Amino acid sequence: MKKLSTFTFFLSAVSFVTVLFLALPIVYLILTQFSGLDVFETFLKAALLNESVWEVILFTYFAALVSTAFAVISGVPLAYILVRYDFPAKRIVESFADLPAVIPHTVAGIALLSVLGSSGIIGRFSPVSFVDAFPGIVAAMFFVSFPIFLNNAREGFAKIDRRLESVARTLGANHFKAFLTVTLPLSARSIAAGAIIAWARAVSEFGAIVVLAYYPLVASTLIYDRYLSEGLNAAEPIAVLLILLTMLVFSVLRTLFWRSDELQQ
Repeated sequence: MKKLSTFTFFLSAVSFVTVLFLALPIVYLILTQFSGLDVFETFLKAALLNESVWEVILFTYFAALVSTAFAVISGVPLAYILVRYDFPAKRIVESFADLPAVIPHTVAGIALLSVLGSSGIIGRFSPVSFVDAFPGIVAAMFFVSFPIFLNNAREGFAKIDRRLESVARTLGANHFKAFLTVTLPLSARSIAAGAIIAWARAVSEFGAIVVLAYYPLVASTLIYDRYLSEGLNAAEPIAVLLILLTMLVFSVLRTLFWRSDELQQ
C-alpha cells in the first residue's frame, strides 16, 4: 500500500474536518427524527402526513422555479454582454449585479420593500401587489439568487473561443443565429449548473422574504413561524422534510445534468 505523503495527509485532514463540520448538523438533525418510535410518529404527523406542510413546500419550489426562469431569461443576455463587450459603466454594472450576494439579506428585503412597497417608486404605480404576495416572494428570491446564476453563465461564455462565433458568421449566420447555434449550446452546461444552484438558493431564502412578503408562507418562513409559536420540536420535523426533499430534487437534477453532459461528450 502506497504511503500518503505529508502534503496529501494535510489536505485530507483539512477536507475531512470541513466536510464533518458541514454534514454533522444536518445528519444529526435528520437522525433525531428517526431515533425512536415516538419521535418518528411526531415526524409523520407534523410533517410527512401534514397536507398544509406539503402545500407550502411545493409552493416554495414553484416560486423558486419562477424566480429561476426570470434569472435565466434576464441573466443570459447580461452575462453575454459583460463577457463580450466593453463599455464605460461595465464595472459599475458588475458591482450592482454582484451586490445582492454580499449584503445581508434582511437589508436586501428592506431595499426591495422601499421600491416595491405601496409607497415605493414601483409599488405605488404597479397594478401588482408585492407586499405579502406571491410576486413579492418571487422578487425576493430572484434578487438574492440572480448573482449566482449570472456568474455561472459568465464563466460559460468566457470559456468559448470567439473565433467559433466568427466562423459561424463567415458561413452566413447573423450575430443572433451564431449566438443561438454556437454560443448558447457550448455554454449550456454552465447555464444549467447556474440555474440549478440558483433554484436551490431561492428555495432556502429567508431574510429578504420575511421583510417583503412574510405571507403567503414559504418553507423557510413556515419553519420560523413554527419555531416562534410552538418551539424547536415543532419546527424540526418540517426542517427535516425540507432537507430530505431538497436533497432528493437537487441530486436528481445534478445526476440528470451530468449524465446528459457525459452523453454529449
